[in-house]
Amino acid sequence: AFVVLRPTAAEAAGCGPVRVIPPYNPQSEDRTHIGQAPVATPPPLSTYSSVPPTSGPHDPHSQAAGVYSDPPPIYMTLHSLEHATVEVWYRPGTTSSALADIQDFYRITANNDHVIVAPYSYPDQGAARTLPAGKQMVLTAWHHMQSCDKLSLDVVKDFVKHYRILTGQGASAAYKGDAPEPGLPIGA
Repeated sequence: AFVVLRPTAAEAAGCGPVRVIPPYNPQSEDRTHIGQAPVATPPPLSTYSSVPPTSGPHDPHSQAAGVYSDPPPIYMTLHSLEHATVEVWYRPGTTSSALADIQDFYRITANNDHVIVAPYSYPDQGAARTLPAGKQMVLTAWHHMQSCDKLSLDVVKDFVKHYRILTGQGASAAYKGDAPEPGLPIGA
């Protein structure tokens, strides 16, 4: 008898493993608010440890959870990661039923606490202006990232399950992240 194994959602979407991303260099600035010494102005995204960034100097204000049709302020989204937010970045111009599924699911208030869904496009940021070549979706959490060739709601749900903490709550047994200020409100 033959056993046919169906690929996992991550395999079907061409996703690599969740990677642990090192802190910003110098590490002493990994959680620094821009405008405070020693980070007076926003550093170029190319100086961060990954594209999209998963930690580093960020705006003093966090970005509210939600589904965005335009790229939100990147330094505000970085602050949201510090509070155990998951960000679902997709390549601008992407149109697919999978993207619509992700957007529709996270537009529902019961699902979108500490989740940001947005296109990643920052034209003034040189090599860090767009998602890595060939990737249609990159999921980020504080110091964690998963890159995918295709979009998949099932992949997003699994990542969110392991890297998000809801407002005012502690980590569940499924939580695999290391956000330094989990569960604090975002966008306030």
